Amino acid sequence: MGKMVAIANQKGGVGKTTTAINLGAALALAGKRILLVDCDPQGNASSGLGISGNPTFYDVLTQDILPKEAIKTTVVKGLFCLPSAPDFAGIEVEFLSLPRREYKLHECLSDLRSDYDFIFLDCPPSLGLITISALTAADTVLIPIQCEYYALEGLAQLLKTIKLVKQRTNPRLKIEGFVLTMFDKRNSLSFQIEKEVRKHFKDYTFETVIPRNVRLSEAPSHGLPIFLYDAKCKGAQHYQALAIEFLKRNRG
Repeated sequence: MGKMVAIANQKGGVGKTTTAINLGAALALAGKRILLVDCDPQGNASSGLGISGNPTFYDVLTQDILPKEAIKTTVVKGLFCLPSAPDFAGIEVEFLSLPRREYKLHECLSDLRSDYDFIFLDCPPSLGLITISALTAADTVLIPIQCEYYALEGLAQLLKTIKLVKQRTNPRLKIEGFVLTMFDKRNSLSFQIEKEVRKHFKDYTFETVIPRNVRLSEAPSHGLPIFLYDAKCKGAQHYQALAIEFLKRNRG
């Protein structure tokens, strides 16, 4: 039975989608079968893997289309993507009057668990219905935190939301861990942020830190994960290390 992991942070630009793509790709290259579900209307995870075309996850949620019919293969063997679409932006309004609307993603995706080792849900940069639904469907939540000023701003609200989801819709939800991203060893602030995060979330913070890396920023524009764009760069090396650490945490 595959594990479902929501990758969430309501702040934009924290490396959330970069982590979803490259952690997923690293695990696939390690022999795991991975599904990346793009829950963000911006569709950056889809475009970052060179995926386009219908049907999309929006079609699955609003029409009589099975999830398996919308899942696309990617350039990485073992990595699959359920793509997003701009129409996804209106899903919260469309679902507003539906009963149990927070459970729609759970109901839609639960049958896919047996087909994959891990299912990653790339959430939008908000704490709206889509993110709440993803947290309701997930077993755990992975939280990227950028090593920059205001990094911890809003984190208390995210943790409060996770607590409320546990109480109301998904009692099994746990924190997978915090991933420090955009670390710049030339900047003392990066070290300060790392120290602060590890102080407050010692047991939950991954040892692997993702550096600020130009090649990581370039790869999505080519529709490639970093391992197929520049496998020798520091960004690739660190995401590979993150995948190894992730698997160690998920043994058994």
